[in-house]
Amino acid sequence: MAFQTSITDILNQWADFGVFAYLIPFLLIFAVVYAILDKTQLLGENRPVEAIIALAIGLLALQFDFVSTFFAEIFPRFGVGLAVFLVLVILIGFFYQGEETGKLKWIGFVTGIGVVVWALVNWNFWSDNFSIGNWLGEYFWSLIVLGGVIALIFIVATSGKDRTPTTSIPVGAR
Repeated sequence: MAFQTSITDILNQWADFGVFAYLIPFLLIFAVVYAILDKTQLLGENRPVEAIIALAIGLLALQFDFVSTFFAEIFPRFGVGLAVFLVLVILIGFFYQGEETGKLKWIGFVTGIGVVVWALVNWNFWSDNFSIGNWLGEYFWSLIVLGGVIALIFIVATSGKDRTPTTSIPVGAR
């Protein structure tokens, strides 16, 4: 009798063991805190103390499931945001002939903000009737339109010719 299992079964077992809810968030927080402490040399060359502090912060962050539930909201949406960004870059690549890449940075920036807002609106931590999630959910499209208008005003105001006044020397002063 052959033992059959699928990737779905393995991932579900990992989820049951808490790999996604606790282990991976802990490793991510530990690595980031340790890297920041090591890079800034805040404690000098004392790597064991940096590791203990990173370990403590990583474990304390997982104490009340805020981090686990937030990571469960933001990272799937981050994957969707990356897919949207990739599709936009491919579509722009079909029609874009220039050498400027600044526009692609703005698309990535806007996509990233959209992913964060989407995750915050759907995070159950904001689920009461008076919270930011409910407010953002209600006014989401109004805020998008307002942001578009502000972006359009900014683009129009900063584009065009240089409006720096030229200084002219009076005729008698030459």
